[in-house]
Amino acid sequence: MIQLWWAKVTDHLDPFLFAIVTTIAALGLLVLYSAANETIGRVISQSQKVVIAVLIMIVIANLSPQFIARFAVPLYVIGIVLLVGVALGGEVVKGARRWLKIPGIGNIQPSEIMKIALPLILAWYFERHEGAMNWRNFAVAAILVAIPFALVVRQPDLGTALLIGASGFFVLYLAGLDWRVMVGAAVVGACAVTLMWSFEVGIHDYQKERVMTFLNPEADGQDSGWHTTQAAIAIGSGGLLGKGWLNGTQTHLEFLPEKHTDFIFAVYGEEFGLLGGIVLLVLYLLFIGRCFLISAHASTLFGRLMAGSMTLMFFTYAFVNMGMVTGILPVVGVPLPFMSFGGTALMTLFTAVGILMSVTSHRKLVNS
Repeated sequence: MIQLWWAKVTDHLDPFLFAIVTTIAALGLLVLYSAANETIGRVISQSQKVVIAVLIMIVIANLSPQFIARFAVPLYVIGIVLLVGVALGGEVVKGARRWLKIPGIGNIQPSEIMKIALPLILAWYFERHEGAMNWRNFAVAAILVAIPFALVVRQPDLGTALLIGASGFFVLYLAGLDWRVMVGAAVVGACAVTLMWSFEVGIHDYQKERVMTFLNPEADGQDSGWHTTQAAIAIGSGGLLGKGWLNGTQTHLEFLPEKHTDFIFAVYGEEFGLLGGIVLLVLYLLFIGRCFLISAHASTLFGRLMAGSMTLMFFTYAFVNMGMVTGILPVVGVPLPFMSFGGTALMTLFTAVGILMSVTSHRKLVNS
């Protein structure tokens, strides 16, 4: 009886996606043990979060996209309320107010919820107006994007705000937003940022510092450029085959900052080298490629928009993290998908995988 129930539950899982995400998560635990100086406590904590995240993924994969769409409005409203709660009385960590303490649950980061809630409500909204979309629909969608974006920028957390804005933009693009509007918005945005930079309005000193450090990390290698410089040394010293697991000197001599979260790729690169980096990159490319196939073959507009935006979100996460660690992008505080230590982001990512599995498994049911 239990075997039949388990077979029915796992029938909605995509074996290819499941194999890749669990492999990447296992690599993350392996590297985390080294990054945590061979202490098992943090690894056990992350392992528990991975198990919970996988269970959430399985549950969501067994829900139909139509059922998931019912949660679009409530989840978005809850996310906005939590972001307002952060603004009014959130936990301050390292000068930023990004966390909200929930009794019985602990600290959560509501901005992570919006990475799912925003594309979900946009996909739901556009499907309701399928076949009769006009500029008013895109204007309403832009407002839905602007509200959480502004609340997260205020924390301040520009990196997460950009990811939330990107997740919304992906849905707008996939829904058919005119490219001329996108180009115009990009020009207006660039001009606004230039003016804000010139008149020192809305841009924090640390954000300016990160941009200047990105352009010339050696200028202040002992302070603002420390992260980028040490990450480059760690990855470069790994060579072709790496120094071996647990043998990373930059990691274990405490030169590498944020080594278990945003800069875990530098730990991986130092210990497993260029070859290990290529293997990890191939895993991400295979994962994203499979996600694109799911999006392309979705049977409904809601499924296509959700799967497409989730896929592009995964790509953006991986590209931005690897880019900032290797020095081709400014440091913005974006975790490496399925590998970086943390609970809220992990739940968000596995929830997105569950949505992709739901789209593809229920498409088979519709076509059968």
